[in-house]
Amino acid sequence: MSSQPPATAPSATGSTAPSQRPATPASAPPTATAGAHSDETPAARPAPAWLGSRALPTDADGSVPPQSTPPELVDRNFVTVDLLPPPSGRDFEATIEPLAGEPLERSTWDPSCPVTIDGLRYVTMSFWGFDGRPHTGEMIVNRAVADDLVSVFKTLYDARFHIEQMRISTPADLDAAPTGDGNNTTSFVCREAVGRPGTLSEHAYGLAVDVNPFHNPYVRGDLVLPELARAYTDRSSPTRGMIVEGDVVTKAFDQIGWGWGGRWTRLKDYQHFSRNGR
Repeated sequence: MSSQPPATAPSATGSTAPSQRPATPASAPPTATAGAHSDETPAARPAPAWLGSRALPTDADGSVPPQSTPPELVDRNFVTVDLLPPPSGRDFEATIEPLAGEPLERSTWDPSCPVTIDGLRYVTMSFWGFDGRPHTGEMIVNRAVADDLVSVFKTLYDARFHIEQMRISTPADLDAAPTGDGNNTTSFVCREAVGRPGTLSEHAYGLAVDVNPFHNPYVRGDLVLPELARAYTDRSSPTRGMIVEGDVVTKAFDQIGWGWGGRWTRLKDYQHFSRNGR
């Protein structure tokens, strides 16, 4: 996500990006060890049929009023639906290629974006789903950080950190009515920063990554994004997929010098990592 106090918009290398919306207290997710990574975990279940399709009500100004977390999403533990063929084995696999063809066509890139096509790379890499199986994800990132990000996700893979989904963000995603239940791990999205009209997000440069946004929401006062993720604003009993200080995720991004939105003071963006810390 991302929307910490801004700075000068970066060149084809830096920027920041936020997430989604609020609600009031909520039930905390069930207790588990932060980032529990063993194969002996609760069985994943198929996502509810309505996931991603129920538009939330909006106020006159277009904002979504505070929402509670539906029972089906309080302990979110869904089977990953494969977009790409799964890895050939259980070892980590990754590719880094120029952004072109079908991945480019599906992306949010257009000539008005602050980074050129040549400044971006199309990356595929292995990740562990909540179903305990390896999957192949895809991501568009700034070419200057592609190798670093592959190293981060290899570390997460080796630790068996669970990720629900990893796919390119599309124009349809940006244009869709808010459903408040998204959980896509992604990087490049050509858009403004949350809560800062006119300021491009670090995601618009491919220099930020959001990891499991539903498990790790953006929180500013009563605003929670994704809107239905209120249960996950309680960070006291971390479950699989959540990010907490000192875990494998924060350490992996620390290793490449990236900042974490979970350390911000005026707001928290637990899903968000960026090269410039914004």
